Amino acid sequence: MKRFQKTEGKYIEKIVGQDRLAYSMSDQEDFYDIIAWAKHGGYQGSVIRFLDFESGEVDQPFQKQRNVVYGRPVFTNGFYYFLQGDYDRGQIVLYRYFPKKVLETVTTLDIKDVDLYNLELIGTDIHIISQNEIFRCYYPEVFSFPLQPQETVCLIEENQVYVEKWIEDGWDAEKDCATDQYNFYHQVIVKDFNGNSISEEIGYLHQAADGTWWIA
Repeated sequence: MKRFQKTEGKYIEKIVGQDRLAYSMSDQEDFYDIIAWAKHGGYQGSVIRFLDFESGEVDQPFQKQRNVVYGRPVFTNGFYYFLQGDYDRGQIVLYRYFPKKVLETVTTLDIKDVDLYNLELIGTDIHIISQNEIFRCYYPEVFSFPLQPQETVCLIEENQVYVEKWIEDGWDAEKDCATDQYNFYHQVIVKDFNGNSISEEIGYLHQAADGTWWIA
């Protein structure tokens, strides 16, 4: 049985696209949740930790700070990236990171200029996005378009936005149950930055462990 150099009983999750690091969060609060915490005197703050499967080391880029929260990290182009929300400073900061070697700011956004709901990182090249009824991209390009019901943006690559839409056929709304013809599946829709559809096909988007994307 192997052990990391510091054990804290927190759930860890592998970062897709590489085999070296996993990460853990000190709690499950996200950027949007901190708005509610403001009504209760503020948020205690969270930390993000990176756990190295090669050395067993645990690296924590920042100490815990009040009203600071972190987003899920991603790995691309040889680096790890994560978002930090600092509510006292009113900033969303994108960091590029590699254990013991690199911790640098890529860009800083005014927290008033972003929708905190479903704020995250996606893309082969890093994009900061949020999505609800409207999809918004804040970095490196700035654009937005409305999403249709059941649509979720999963990937931005080569100036194309990959959207996944779930479809449910054969549901009896009156009886609130599935019929014999029931079929639940997904559709992949490729859009441009204006939200115009380029192509559509039946399929489910999946990112493999090595970071490659597949349509199933």
